[in-house]
Amino acid sequence: MHMQTQPQPHNMRTFVVVWLGQVVSLVGSGLTSFALSLWVYQHTGSATQFALLALAGVLPTIILSPFAGVLVDRWDRRRVMILSDAGAGLGTLAVALLFAAGQLETWHIYVVAALNATFGAFQAPAYLAATTLLVPKSQLGRANGLLQLGPAAADILAPMLAGMLVVNIGVPGVVLIDFATFIAAVGTLLLVRFPALPAADKDTPDAVRGEVTYGLRYILARPGLLGLLAFLAVAQFAGGTVGALLAPMVLGFTTADWLGLLVSIAGSGMLLGGLAMSVWGGPKRRIKGVLGFEFVKGLSFVLMGLRPSVLLTTLGAFGAHFTLPIVGACNQAIWQGKVAPGVQGRVFAARQMIARAATPLAFLLMGPLADNVFEPLLAVDGPLSGSVGQIIGAGAGRGMSLIFILMGLLIMLAVAVGSLYPRLRRVEDELPDADAVSEPAAGRRHVLQSQH
Repeated sequence: MHMQTQPQPHNMRTFVVVWLGQVVSLVGSGLTSFALSLWVYQHTGSATQFALLALAGVLPTIILSPFAGVLVDRWDRRRVMILSDAGAGLGTLAVALLFAAGQLETWHIYVVAALNATFGAFQAPAYLAATTLLVPKSQLGRANGLLQLGPAAADILAPMLAGMLVVNIGVPGVVLIDFATFIAAVGTLLLVRFPALPAADKDTPDAVRGEVTYGLRYILARPGLLGLLAFLAVAQFAGGTVGALLAPMVLGFTTADWLGLLVSIAGSGMLLGGLAMSVWGGPKRRIKGVLGFEFVKGLSFVLMGLRPSVLLTTLGAFGAHFTLPIVGACNQAIWQGKVAPGVQGRVFAARQMIARAATPLAFLLMGPLADNVFEPLLAVDGPLSGSVGQIIGAGAGRGMSLIFILMGLLIMLAVAVGSLYPRLRRVEDELPDADAVSEPAAGRRHVLQSQH
């Protein structure tokens, strides 16, 4: 049974109010993440414990995304965001109370990180799907540019502020500030209303179970979207590798204070990219923005590994970070324009699960490869010191710099392959624009069969 509904109204003002609350919350979360990561490392002295904390913060999102997507499409998206922010805020408050009582243990932080990631599995697809309802299609590029500014602001402000705040008010004070930012995010959501989606048909238990895989089946049935997702998974793997190895690579030829400056400048590149995208709105053909700026990111990775130079590495890191919000906004606009609002929760959750799975894979693979293979190859007397080492240098960190170069070349190769693949290159032309209505439960199978 297909349901006829009127197109939902758009409200850019509502989007901006929600966005402001989420940006404040992201900065607060960045403060806590920095402070607690520092606490874990100082109290354990273990890089493995440090890595496990990062893993605890991403695995629940990957595992739960398909289930979260089903529920996001059934529930009011504003309420999902309120409950997600409130749940994460309570977890943060629990950490502050445990710390103040002198009872905080490392495993408590792992549990809270996993709980926050669980709430994030619901919050992220709800936020992205709500954006489609709130923003006119012509403004999606700018809106997605604004969405990229939140992480950029957190990357720049959080480490700097957290370092000062930890010294002056301690870890509990930093965590309480984060709790206050969650209250701000929930408050903005309570002030607004989202356009309502049409009521979905009542689903049987079998249909509910089937919808857990609905997002994946939706993508598999559309080669253009599948090609785009595969391309970005490769780019995510390369980016995760560079992100994991940046600090030890840089510390191979300079000091920690220069590393901190480099990270801040790189974060400013992401901020400027987000500002540029929010003003520009991106190219008319979004896929050109995705492919073109990913190619620039690949070149930037090569530049970062080319020589043991603070200047070259900083320029490369700035360039790579500048491309992130532009690629992210263009990519998101394609999905928002081609996936019906009523199923975006499931589809975006499936996309999130697959794309984010590349990051822990990079963490697990590249650390051991760097330590056991690439670093020995480019040690001062290593097998490649007389050949490749004559170009990029030999010694501490240069094996990791070779990985940077290889990851940059991998992205550029992926861009070349993607540009030659017609389904990806023409994804905006071959897939029809999504109707501003939900796909009713009873008609979803038909959509999959008739998508051509």
